[in-house]
Amino acid sequence: MYTLRIKLNFLYLLAALVLLVGSACKTAKRKPQRDITINQQTSFNPLFFDSIAMSHFLNIHSDLQKFHAQYIDFYTDRNFEYAWFDSTGLSEQAHNFFNLQNNYINSNEDSSLFSVELNRLYLALAGKPVASILKNPSILETELLFTGQFFKYAAKVYKGADIDAAELGWFIPRKKIDLTALLDSLLLKKSASADHYAPLNPQYKALEQFLIKYIELQKRDNYDTIPMVKKALRLGDSTEIIGIIKQRLKLYEGTVLLNDGNIYDSAMLLSVQKYQQLLGIEVDGAVGNKMIAELNTPVRQRVQQLLVNMERMRWMPAETDSNYILVNIPEYRMHVFEGGQLAYDMNVIVGSAANNSVIFNGKLKYIVFSPYWNVPESIVRNEIVPAMRKDPNYIAKHNMEITGRNGSLPLVRQKPGEKNSLGLVKFLFPNNYSIYLHDTPNRNLFSQWSRSLSHGCIRLAEPVKFARYLLREDTAVYSNKIIDSLMHLSKEKWVTLKKPIPVFLVYFTAWVDKNGELNFRKDIYGHDKKMLTKLFNN
Repeated sequence: MYTLRIKLNFLYLLAALVLLVGSACKTAKRKPQRDITINQQTSFNPLFFDSIAMSHFLNIHSDLQKFHAQYIDFYTDRNFEYAWFDSTGLSEQAHNFFNLQNNYINSNEDSSLFSVELNRLYLALAGKPVASILKNPSILETELLFTGQFFKYAAKVYKGADIDAAELGWFIPRKKIDLTALLDSLLLKKSASADHYAPLNPQYKALEQFLIKYIELQKRDNYDTIPMVKKALRLGDSTEIIGIIKQRLKLYEGTVLLNDGNIYDSAMLLSVQKYQQLLGIEVDGAVGNKMIAELNTPVRQRVQQLLVNMERMRWMPAETDSNYILVNIPEYRMHVFEGGQLAYDMNVIVGSAANNSVIFNGKLKYIVFSPYWNVPESIVRNEIVPAMRKDPNYIAKHNMEITGRNGSLPLVRQKPGEKNSLGLVKFLFPNNYSIYLHDTPNRNLFSQWSRSLSHGCIRLAEPVKFARYLLREDTAVYSNKIIDSLMHLSKEKWVTLKKPIPVFLVYFTAWVDKNGELNFRKDIYGHDKKMLTKLFNN
């Protein structure tokens, strides 16, 4: 029961992540309209400026030039009325935002957002008498710097780093952010909470809290390396190494109360099993060198892993359909959501390091029972043709047939049957990557903890259950008995779903579960490493 509970945790948070829709994140383009009803006579705020001054400001501040269109939209809408100053001096929103972005900079140790110039001007004006503020010659520069700083902050925190996600193997369209609408939201709501500008998904915020904790751990990271062992440590063992392991478990797992002794007792067994579960390694309670290597992972590396996955969380698109399929590749799990709630999940096999499963999203439209397997040209060239040279009967032995030729290369497909490489059923969501979900005759592989074994497609541990789920609203036609019979035909049978269902193939190597515990997984494709280079190349 404990294992089931811990596995469900990540899913509910990801459900909130995928379904999150922020009203301020609408991307519809509009031509800015100058509101001439806003002027010194009709507005509570008597402060206005000339548009030429803004053009001059942007010519000087080249780092803000990329927000030129947002500046025009924002200030044209308000007829060039000040946003951060009013008749009382610096507005409440100005103080709130200044503190908010400083809290982000300090807690995340992200100096890239710190503006020396804005900091100097703010401190020179904050707390000064109104008359002194309004007469200060730097008031317009401060106003425009505040706006630019908000655009920089919002672009990073809500949208993510300005990098090409496709270069990092991420082909899910990134979430769109309307920076001008966000700024309007800030000014209207007068809140000091980031969530009142645009919702940050709960998974992002949960990771951020652990980031703060791990940054503090990093500052005092002088922990000795735990030595490797010749034999795995188990319940009842006694050695000085056990005392060191307990201290490390207190830092990283921390939910089981451990004493400081050097005996592997029952409390340590619970802590070890829980930590193994959070790492996605075999939960056997044995502390071998694989687990010791995880405990020895530098805190700095974990901080980077958190930052990388927080960045990915920012990229996730808003999705209004509460029924969807989510496959987290490094977790080797598929999760089925109905009405925003987890219906069930199952183990999967994903692409190997040499044949990565692609990170993208699509719409599952078809179930193909008793499928043919049209063997990809690369497999024909690299595997089947060499096998045919060694054994002329290779094609017949593997229930295959040649359907034609592409130049010198035969076109090969495997006929339906128990030994078909796709198993008895496949699930198609049309895409440019030739990726789909399918059954497999190699059932024994699902018991392995590391399951990056396929040529790129996703193999399902319980394909019959999935087929029944997808056809659950049409049981009069597709009863369990009929579905079972469709899986044993001599020719494939296509069934079109009445309503296509979204599918997300994602890549998260760190997340916080429902119990508030931090999970890590291996960077099986090296995507974390590539993203670190992009994020921190300076």
